[in-house]
Amino acid sequence: MSDSRLFPRSAPGRLRTLASVAATTLLAAIAVTVPAAAPAQAAGSVVKVTGSQGAWQLTVDGAPYQVKGLTWGPAVADVGTYMPDVASMGVNTVRTWGTDGTTKPLLDSAAANGIKVIAGFWLQPGGGPGSGGCVNYLTDTQYKNDMLAEFPKWVETYKDHAGVLMWNVGNESVLGLQNCYSGDALEQQRNAYTTFVNDIAKKIHSVDPNHPVTSTDAWTGAWPYYQRNSPDLDLYAVNSYADVCNIEETWNAGGYTKPYIVTEGGPAGEWEVDDDVNGVASEPADTAKAQGYKDAWNCVVGHEGVALGATLFHYGTEYDFGGVWFNLLPAGQKRLSYYAVKEAYGRSTAGDNKPPVISNMAVDGATSVPAGRPFKVTSDITDPDGDALSYEVLVNSKYIDNSGQLTPARFTAEGNGDFTVTAPDRLGVWKVYIKASDGKGNVGIETKSFKVVPPPVDGTNVARGKPATASSFQPGSVGCPCPAANAVDGDFGSRWASDWSDPQWIQVDLGARTDFKHIQLAWEAAYAKSYTVQTSDNGQDWSTLRTVTGGDGGIDDIAVTGAARYVRVNGTERGTAWGYSLYEFGVYR
Repeated sequence: MSDSRLFPRSAPGRLRTLASVAATTLLAAIAVTVPAAAPAQAAGSVVKVTGSQGAWQLTVDGAPYQVKGLTWGPAVADVGTYMPDVASMGVNTVRTWGTDGTTKPLLDSAAANGIKVIAGFWLQPGGGPGSGGCVNYLTDTQYKNDMLAEFPKWVETYKDHAGVLMWNVGNESVLGLQNCYSGDALEQQRNAYTTFVNDIAKKIHSVDPNHPVTSTDAWTGAWPYYQRNSPDLDLYAVNSYADVCNIEETWNAGGYTKPYIVTEGGPAGEWEVDDDVNGVASEPADTAKAQGYKDAWNCVVGHEGVALGATLFHYGTEYDFGGVWFNLLPAGQKRLSYYAVKEAYGRSTAGDNKPPVISNMAVDGATSVPAGRPFKVTSDITDPDGDALSYEVLVNSKYIDNSGQLTPARFTAEGNGDFTVTAPDRLGVWKVYIKASDGKGNVGIETKSFKVVPPPVDGTNVARGKPATASSFQPGSVGCPCPAANAVDGDFGSRWASDWSDPQWIQVDLGARTDFKHIQLAWEAAYAKSYTVQTSDNGQDWSTLRTVTGGDGGIDDIAVTGAARYVRVNGTERGTAWGYSLYEFGVYR
């Protein structure tokens, strides 16, 4: 059942890292104890799934309730700041991934603002592909007993809280188990996991008969397992983005007899879009993302009597790779998607100041931007309210080192949405972001990829293809073996990598005494902070031609005049905990 038609590929960490971070924040630690004496609170609502096949509805204290929700991202300490804003959007529900002793302020603020919470419980290996914490659901009775004790404890604590809507057990573990098992073992684990979910559902119902229990997974490939093994779930739950409008067809074809909610949804994710010219996911524009939320909601409400609502992803303020892709308000600034959700949930935006709109973004020479050199980024930027705009340009290296961080770039605004940006000097595919802020709390953000390549060097690389030796090389780490010859093969996709110690050296034999005027070193992530460039005519007696300190990796272009048969780079201080690693060691005449 791991066929991609049932379980679409998911971006490592997602962007799903947002969900994992939220889970970690809210789950805190199993060791948290129940407060000895909680303050008196309003009696909780009675929430039921009522109706019959194809004509279900959710009711709260007998009144129909459609989930108009968002997944919740801010820290518990910030609930007082953000929960009123969520309510102003027409949202009546927020979803979390973990419930523990830190959850009460969230429930209190939600209830105070007329919002209810789908309170989650995290099970391993939650979060789909890229998540850790493999559990053997056939044999690990200790883990299962711990969860069977832990989750109902918090249900008992919060079952009478007015903020609780329902309990949600697990997140994408049916999908995530494919990272731990394969073949028949995977099928056995998926059946065992969903059987265990049912055990938890029964235990929760025994503690709290007044709130439904569901379980979330990625897309509907998990539903046959729930249908077979989890009869005590009151409804199903699914995370679905670009495919959300296909859920109805899948539900009909599967012969399911329970309703569902969408617990994550919105525009297409990194794992669902086509690759761009540099072979990385082509991120939708702000306008497309905003439309994605509207389309998702329309498809949910279109499955009348079966889809009971959605918590769209994501009311978050993280300002990084995943935050820009999905958050409605990265760094607290509202974007087009924020207002799209507000409109979808029936609130007027006619009097709202709206975000800037960036369109037609392009990078000149996107597949070959010389390291450290200026390149052009063009776009059209408008503001619907005529507000004065301020700009930032940022870059991200996720496709090089999996970092989500956005780093300010050096740039000059040329006017009319055009910018001259200084490229990083680290080789590989980057993303560049244009950010336009209107000073009224709104932001437009667009991004494109670009590939940093070595800057051209005049002359002939006399080291290319010549014999090279080194003090050491890595025979079997990631991407290796990495012998010295890889640094002089003219291929910036291969590398030499040394042992993880100081000092280390690599040298090339030019075959005869040769004049040269330039050396170019293209460092991988493991670079030299300090090193010398040395020459020799016999390979034994060395002279230092240049000493470099304070190196920061990337491309080192060294204009130096020399003549020798052998040229050596002698690393004396590593810039990282790893060894030394060179894509290319060029000697030019």
